[in-house]
Amino acid sequence: MRLRTLLAASTALVLALPATGWAQVANTPDATATTPPGQAASAAPQTGDQDIVVTARKRAETLLDVPIAATAISGNTLTERGINSVREAAALTPGLNITSDGAGRAFVSIRGVGVTLVQSVQPGVGLFINGIYQPNTSYLNNPLLDIDRIEVLRGPQGTLYGKNTLGGAINVITRQPSNAVEARGNLSFAGPDDSILASASVSGPIIKDKLQVRIAAGHRQQDGFLRNPLLGTDASPFKTDSLNGTIRFAPVDDIVLTVNGYYDWVNGANTPYSRVTGPTDYSRIVQFNALSRVEYRYRGVNARLEAPIDAINSKFTLLGSYDARNGVSPDTDADFGPANIARSTTTDKLRTKTVEARLDTELSSTFSSLVGLFYSRETTGATDTTRIIPANLTRLTNNATKADTYAAFGTLFWKPSPAWEVALGLRYDHEDRSAEGDVAISVGPVNLPVTVTNAKLKSDQVEPRLSITRHWTSQLMTYASVARGYRGGGFNAPTAPIRTYKGDSAWTYEIGSKYVSPDRVFSLSGDVFYNDYSNYIGLNSIAPAAGGGLVTVDLNSGDVESYGAELEATVRPVRNWTINGSVTYLHARLTDSSPYTAVTGRLLSSDRLTFQPDFSGNIYSDYTIPLGGTDSVTLTGGVVAKGRRLAGTLNQTTPTFLKGYALVNTAITYRTGPLEVAVFANNLLQRDYFDAYIEKTTLQLAGLPASDLGIIGERRRIGVRLGFRF
Repeated sequence: MRLRTLLAASTALVLALPATGWAQVANTPDATATTPPGQAASAAPQTGDQDIVVTARKRAETLLDVPIAATAISGNTLTERGINSVREAAALTPGLNITSDGAGRAFVSIRGVGVTLVQSVQPGVGLFINGIYQPNTSYLNNPLLDIDRIEVLRGPQGTLYGKNTLGGAINVITRQPSNAVEARGNLSFAGPDDSILASASVSGPIIKDKLQVRIAAGHRQQDGFLRNPLLGTDASPFKTDSLNGTIRFAPVDDIVLTVNGYYDWVNGANTPYSRVTGPTDYSRIVQFNALSRVEYRYRGVNARLEAPIDAINSKFTLLGSYDARNGVSPDTDADFGPANIARSTTTDKLRTKTVEARLDTELSSTFSSLVGLFYSRETTGATDTTRIIPANLTRLTNNATKADTYAAFGTLFWKPSPAWEVALGLRYDHEDRSAEGDVAISVGPVNLPVTVTNAKLKSDQVEPRLSITRHWTSQLMTYASVARGYRGGGFNAPTAPIRTYKGDSAWTYEIGSKYVSPDRVFSLSGDVFYNDYSNYIGLNSIAPAAGGGLVTVDLNSGDVESYGAELEATVRPVRNWTINGSVTYLHARLTDSSPYTAVTGRLLSSDRLTFQPDFSGNIYSDYTIPLGGTDSVTLTGGVVAKGRRLAGTLNQTTPTFLKGYALVNTAITYRTGPLEVAVFANNLLQRDYFDAYIEKTTLQLAGLPASDLGIIGERRRIGVRLGFRF
């Protein structure tokens, strides 16, 4: 009770401050990855400021110089806001929308483009870890450990980042070792669901200037807020353990080899939907007759070699990586209800190997270029054993895919004067994909003939980008750009009547401006955009399955038009007070859904895109009160909001909409020297909202007991966090 009273008092104080409380960044964010060799990471400008250095164009530049709508969120901000995954960080990023209905499932889009509603579809928003491509969206739920910053680039980024970035790119950048000996740690506990987070890292030199290492480990667990009374257990627990390490080796001046390895253990729940009566029934009771747990193991290693080639005034970079994911769901309730109708057991594995080489060259005082080659090999394997209990039917499905991608890319930068820049880029991608699958069905002791279905896809795509930048002063710039993005096609399950679907693409037209005041107390960036989005893959349907039953089918659903505006600002009214936030308006609508109807024979009840709000935003404030010496208290208050969204629905006449919501978060942080103690509350006002929702038509078409299904968002958490940095 005292803790709640303290939090309520702090919130009242923060909201009573003039023009209170809304910030997106920490007071002392980390330096970027451009820290010079052998030097410790030092304090950088606050996230949201246009002075922060990023590598959005594979070069070290300030946000003010990048003709891209981009947001950078520092690692310190993530910690202080209680953000533990990329999915949670989406609340601080204009245009980025991520929802999830399971530990290994996340659905992501930027500006309504690149929507991914199932994990088998290639991502339409590229996810990169230290510049290394991740081919699935499940990482968006994974723990963020020892992060320097997250860069979110909006609009197609195919020129430098490749296919599957038609909506944009998310680049997660970890902290790098240096000559400075450093130790960091955080420990937090919050209730009422016993949420525990612990992480620590240590970094330092083995041989000064030559060899440095960094090691980090983390643990996270929570009971969640959903309950299964049928089994007498929590329905959505989550537990992760993470370990990563980085070695930086500089044998001679300017030649640097960086090697990073990681291992993540993730245990959670698989689609813990509650049966609800409508989008205002916020039931937290899950009626599964199985635990429906899922376990994932992620591991990987990557290396980066950087070396100057002085003879041609160039910098050469070579990257290679190997990433692996193994998943198992030993017993899942496939009918989402208390009756023992359908159960499934699934396993899957994903292996990805990539290599990239690029050359950054100063051609003259006005011309420079960035060119490169890229290759990746992606293989998957999955098994699904589904049992229909009343029919004594068992179906075993095996599916394996292989994909090879080859790419060549280049960008020419022309600066005819310090005020102007023209950048013209082009990327060519060739992709070969193949799938092999079989379905074996048995009814009691009778085994039916095995059905084998194989398929292949090829694509050759060109993705151009043109941007023109005008720096009016050292504080103000404007830019205009046009770019094309592409996402590769894919395969449905071997039981589906439609085995393949083709990729989708988008042309994006954008105008933006960025400003930083001379005294650096105010920064503002804004843009308007228009997307012409073709062969949209964002919808799926239910169809008869080979050998009996039904199967989910992904397909090209038509064309989409989306346009809107984004605004992001930071202001410091006084030295110790920071206010910042962002707002997005997005009008994304299907303009032609006839391809969906032609394949399914069904109509859509709305031209809205699933889970895409028209409005979203956040606003935060941090006010620091000096107490003398190194001691201080920071009062934090913030709101994150999302507008009305279309639920997942196959209803042909009546759309189901989820209500918008606004969540209030607050904290009081006491700092003394390298130590800090924070008391915090997330979703302080206990607002109910849906993370995911499926209207009952889907179950009706599957022949299952029909009900709407929903996953309710997290309730209020109140807790304490301890941190140190030496």
